[in-house]
Amino acid sequence: MKSHRIPSTIASFTLAIASITGLSGLIFSVYLPKAAIAQETGEPVTTTSTANAIGLAKHLRKTGAKLYTAYWCPHCHSQKERFGKEAVSQLNVIECDRRGVKPQTQLCLDKKIRGYPTWEIGGKFYGGNRTLENLAELSKYRSKLWKIFIDPNS
Repeated sequence: MKSHRIPSTIASFTLAIASITGLSGLIFSVYLPKAAIAQETGEPVTTTSTANAIGLAKHLRKTGAKLYTAYWCPHCHSQKERFGKEAVSQLNVIECDRRGVKPQTQLCLDKKIRGYPTWEIGGKFYGGNRTLENLAELSKYRSKLWKIFIDPNS
């Protein structure tokens, strides 16, 4: 089998010509380096954050909470929309798909993340798109502003 490699700035191509008992074949394969694969982004967050959402996001980051996502996941996008763009920038968001921007695929594998979104709060894992109230409860978030948000009569 004779093989020729043609260099390229984007990809490397391999062309091989084979002959097996009188049958000829042409094999053409493409090798994409990791840097050429990893750059997919999801839908942008368009909602505006409330003061409560920003406060909760800062609390989640401070306590080491992580949000495991995949750029293509519609539930992950909905979870981010609940927070709003300003609050999402405060969260520790982990991209699990190797094709996403700044992926941390090995971390997701090590943590045994099986679905998206998944929250890691206080060493425990919680799957699914969760309400801000539920995340506040799971992370033991307390603030005067939050109490007014939950119970305006207090």
